[in-house]
This record gives sequence, structure tokens and C-alpha cells, in this order.
Amino acid sequence: MTAVVGAPIEEHDGDVKLSLRAGLAGVAAAAVAVGVAEMIAVLTGPLSAPLLAVGGVVVDNVPPGMKDFGVRVFGVHDKTALITGTAILLAIYAYAVGVAAVRRWNLAVAGIGLFAVVGVAAAVTRHDAGVLAALPSLIGAGLAVFVLRYLLDLAGAAQAVEVAEPALVGAAPGVTTGAGPSVADGPVADDAPTEQAGARPDAYSYVDPESRRRFLKALGIAGGVALVSGFAGRWLTGRRAVTAARKEVVLPPPRQTAPPLPAGVQAPGATPYISPNRDFYRIDTALYPPQVDPTTWELKIHGMVRNPITITWEQLLQRPMIERYVTLTCVSNEVGGDLIGNARWLGTPIKELLDEADPLPDADQVVQRSADGWTCGTPTAALRDGRDALLAVGMNGEPLPVDHGFPVRMVVPGLYGYVSACKWITEIELSRFSDFDAYWVPRGWSQQAPIKTESRIDTPRDGAARSPGTVTVAGVAWAQRRGIAKVEVQVDAGPWVSATLADTVSPDTWRQWSYPWEATAGQHILRVRATDTSGQTQTSSPAPPAPDGATGWHSVQVNVG
Repeated sequence: MTAVVGAPIEEHDGDVKLSLRAGLAGVAAAAVAVGVAEMIAVLTGPLSAPLLAVGGVVVDNVPPGMKDFGVRVFGVHDKTALITGTAILLAIYAYAVGVAAVRRWNLAVAGIGLFAVVGVAAAVTRHDAGVLAALPSLIGAGLAVFVLRYLLDLAGAAQAVEVAEPALVGAAPGVTTGAGPSVADGPVADDAPTEQAGARPDAYSYVDPESRRRFLKALGIAGGVALVSGFAGRWLTGRRAVTAARKEVVLPPPRQTAPPLPAGVQAPGATPYISPNRDFYRIDTALYPPQVDPTTWELKIHGMVRNPITITWEQLLQRPMIERYVTLTCVSNEVGGDLIGNARWLGTPIKELLDEADPLPDADQVVQRSADGWTCGTPTAALRDGRDALLAVGMNGEPLPVDHGFPVRMVVPGLYGYVSACKWITEIELSRFSDFDAYWVPRGWSQQAPIKTESRIDTPRDGAARSPGTVTVAGVAWAQRRGIAKVEVQVDAGPWVSATLADTVSPDTWRQWSYPWEATAGQHILRVRATDTSGQTQTSSPAPPAPDGATGWHSVQVNVG
């Protein structure tokens, strides 16, 4: 506020305006810091950018329950939600720093310093980070101090001319507030109210549109710098180059093509048998997909092997390739959930590579490492028992999308993704389960996780309305490696009735089913259960995804009338 000579300090409307401007200045300074940090991260690596670095630490340390909650609420958008939430918290923090700066500048500097410390600590602890990873946070914080100081000076100048104390009216020439113009300097404005000498007005204000415009213009420029630098940095941190490199990839023809799809593979009303790449679910820990240039990619196979191997991208493409339809499932998938998809994969059998490396007899775990350091552990036996486990380079007839592991990933039928489906893979180490726990195991998940027999109703949806008569009930069931032998549907508490199974190409994919239901008026509950080829029927006992996959029967409510 503007102090009056000889008057007590009180709260005025001007104080609220100054605090608002200061808070906005703090947010703008933080935005510029984050945006410019993204540009610096072009040189130091995308994971050194403060938002991604801090978000990565959160992902790595969040309790399993919170992780499940995030996936359950946001699904495949969980990373967007995390980054958005982090940005909102940063904005609130920056607003508070700006307000605090009005009273104590040193406190604001300390607040920005804390931002730098957190960003640096998060960045330098990322996978393969060096000391240069600290630069984005440090440079961003230094710039934030400069921008905040500049904006606060503008905010203070605007404030000084907007709140003028009435006690100065009629004061001796030259008496000023110490922050604004002297009344003796001349008329304050053409439309400013005037008072008689000796009168005691409550207040008057001199609104200087130019001061306000300067402050708002500076805010706008700061916001523009933040947006442009942020988006430019994100665009330049490898994605453009890797996207271009992906377009240049020519996939080799497979020595074995995938079996042709039977005519009756698609059940009416069920989800498409083949999941388009753009719709295929994505659940992983990478806030920003690793940008791996295939021309520099290498895979190292080492550890408890007699013959360590390192192969390049060109060498991999020269190896015999096969095509297979394989359904992948995320362990976080709730009963009835959509974190599952089926695709046609192209890759080289991982068994052949492991046979060449010649694992030692007690190497019971294959540890896979991603370009960003993420790990998963697969039973060695599962990769050598004859199943179509692939080191995949293609998905549905095109190179792997960047979000799904380009240039190379693992695809293993019958195991949940967190123990098998390493994307952006760069390393395979033969080890023992007793010697090493992969990423999710210390976080409460099982070391080994074969996919359970499950089923889902796709149509009608929960809460749907239908007319009396024949209603098609349809969906998918899966039991990778075993295959589905039977699917049954129950209406309310009635008997279980067998559904019609669609054809399938392999026990490693889901199987679609349909059932013609003669619906009568009223509210009904439909349930589904599946039985695999080993004779095991999925359990009715509900269980959450942790630690090794959800169980229970999927049900929907349908209103007929």
C-alpha cells in the first residue's frame, strides 16, 4: 500500500490489487522459467526439464495404491493428469512467492531457490543424467528472479499512481508519499475529484491507464515467451528427428507371416478384433516417451551368459522376422476395463537370441532395461518354451509408434506387461530372481505374473437403455497361452447360458463372443464369465489389480422399456 505521512497503515483496496499483481507476476516468472528450461533441455536431455524431472520422481515413488487410483480414474491419460497437476501446484506456489515478494524480497528469492533445488535434485537423479542435467532448473530459476523483479517494479509503479492518500490534498508543496507523484506537481487527472481546502475526504484515486497497460503488456510478453519456448523445446527435444527417422524405416518381410484372419473372427457389437495403433492402450512410467534414434540403437545381451552379444539396428533387421497376433494386457486393468489390445506384431524370436547368448543354468530371470532406465523381469523359461516371444520392430504393418516403443520393444504372450513388455528396450541381462527385483516388484507387485482368465461385456454398456425384444450381448474374453473354450452369460440371478464364440487365430489373442438376449421390460443385470482350455473358469471373487491382476465377473446394468 502507499503510506501517508503521519497516517496509520491500514488495509486498502489498493493492497488487494497489488497482491493480485504480485501473484500474477510470480506465476508469469515461473512460466518463463519452465518454458526456457524446456529449451535448455534440448541440449541436456528432455528428462532434465523441471516438470518432467519432478514428475518422474513422483512416478517412481508414488505408493502402488495411488498409482492404481490414477490409472483407474484417468486411464491412458494418467501422465497428462500428472503433468497438469504438477503445473497447477507450481502455479499456486509461484503465486504465493509473488505475493510474499511484496513484503520480503529475500523470502521470494528463497522460494525460487527452493524451486531450483527440487528441480536440480530431480534432474540429476534421472537415468543416465550427468551434471549438465542441472542447467535447465538453474538457468530457469535465475531467469525467474529477474522476471519477477522486473514485473514487481512495474506492479509497484502502477500501484503508486492508483492509490493516492487524501491527506495530501492541500498539503505543503513538495510533500509526497515517497512512492507516487506529488499533489503539488499539478492536477492529477482531468476527471479526478477535487476537495475544498480544509475538507477531509475519505479517498480519491488517480488511475493511470498507461501504467496498467505496461504491466499487462509485460505479463503478456512473459506468457508468450513461456509458451513459445516451452512448445519449441518440447518439439525440438528429439521427437522431430526420431519421427523423421521412423518414416525412413522399411520393415523387412517376415519369413513367417501371421495366419489369415478367419471370416468369423469378429463378433457383432464387440470391440474390433485388431486394435488400431492410435487406439492401443498405453500404460508406462515414461512421462515423455524416450526418443531413440534407430541408427544409434544397440541391444546388449549380457549377465549370466556364456556368450555376451551386442547387436545394432541394421543387424537386427537382417535377422529372420516372424509375424504374430498377440493380445497384450496391463496388470492395472480393472475387471471390465479397456487396458488391453490386440495387434499384429513383427519381430525376431527372442528365444533364438537367448540361445546364441547361452544363459547359465541358474539364470532364471531375463531383466530388460528401457532407454529411460525402467526395468522388468521375465522368467527365462517363458522366453525359451516355444511361445512367440518377440523382439518386435513392427505393429499392425508399420514401424512401432514412438509411444509404443520405437524402435524396438518386447512382446511376450501370456504375461502381464509389467513383467514382459519392455518398450524402448536397449539391454537384456540374464540374472536370478533372488538377486534382482525389477521396477515394480519393490513397489508391491508380484515378481511373476501370468495373465488370468478374464472376460468383458462390450455391448450393451453399463446403464444402457434398450427396447424389449432381442438384444445382442457381446464382448471379448482372454486367457493368453491357454485360449478360451467357453463363455457364459447370466441374466439377473438366472442360469448361466453359453454364448457363441467367434473364431480366433491363436490362443495368444483374445476371443470374441455374442449372445442373443430376449430382453423383457425392467431393470436387469448381465454378467459374463469365461472358461479357458485348461478347464479353469474365472473366479467370481473380486480382487484389485495389485499385486498380480484383478479378478471377478464383469457385470452391467441394462434398462429395458
